[in-house]
Amino acid sequence: MSEHAEFSAALINPAANCPPGLVSWNGSDPAQRFAVYRNNVLASLLGALADTYPVCQAMVGAAFFNAMASQYVRAVPPVSPVLVNYGESFADFVENFAPAASVPYLADLARLEWCYVQAFHAADAAAVPLTELAGLLGDERRLAQLCFTLQPSLSVLRSSFAVASLWAAHQTAEPAAVLHSINPQQPESAVLLRQDLAVHVVRLEEGAAHFIENLAQGRSFAEAVSNATPFNLAAALEVLLRAAAITDYRVQE
Repeated sequence: MSEHAEFSAALINPAANCPPGLVSWNGSDPAQRFAVYRNNVLASLLGALADTYPVCQAMVGAAFFNAMASQYVRAVPPVSPVLVNYGESFADFVENFAPAASVPYLADLARLEWCYVQAFHAADAAAVPLTELAGLLGDERRLAQLCFTLQPSLSVLRSSFAVASLWAAHQTAEPAAVLHSINPQQPESAVLLRQDLAVHVVRLEEGAAHFIENLAQGRSFAEAVSNATPFNLAAALEVLLRAAAITDYRVQE
């Protein structure tokens, strides 16, 4: 192991000894100074995860979340100095974290929160004017062959749990007053995207979410409709148009 790798490994392992060869400018014990530095690094990484996954933390409590996040930090140290990008695989870690088995919706809730952060930082893209889209939607034959490009901030989450409702409850002043009315075992789907500086989480019927997901994957309009379970097409299109989600289109080759 290189000196750099040994230093990095010791930073995220509280039980590790101070790496050899370290000296302090004033002759003080380098082990003590390294311990302080390690605590600061771990606190920064835990803070970054808490900032990205605040609803997950609220659902399980700070103590449980910090214990779980601490294990994630040791297993998956950052590879970039940009902490906003840290924690992409946290949901997969949560899904396989045995102590969280009693909170089966927690992993999908983390996936929603990761999509939220990605939407907030996604690139901007100009939407196709509504008047132009109205003309396309009025030509059924041409519309069937079109492939649409959607906003870079847009993502679709389909879950076996009511994660969109659980997330929405925590955007209210008194989450506890809302949570009691939510059945976490109720499957939900949602589309996330940013308008200006606001990220919106819109609950959809499962078929509508599948339709938008198909469009985002580059399928033609006709394929996107036919490969989704039955849904209200007009309502799904209204979501896309209201959110200015369509940025380009082309005829399927």
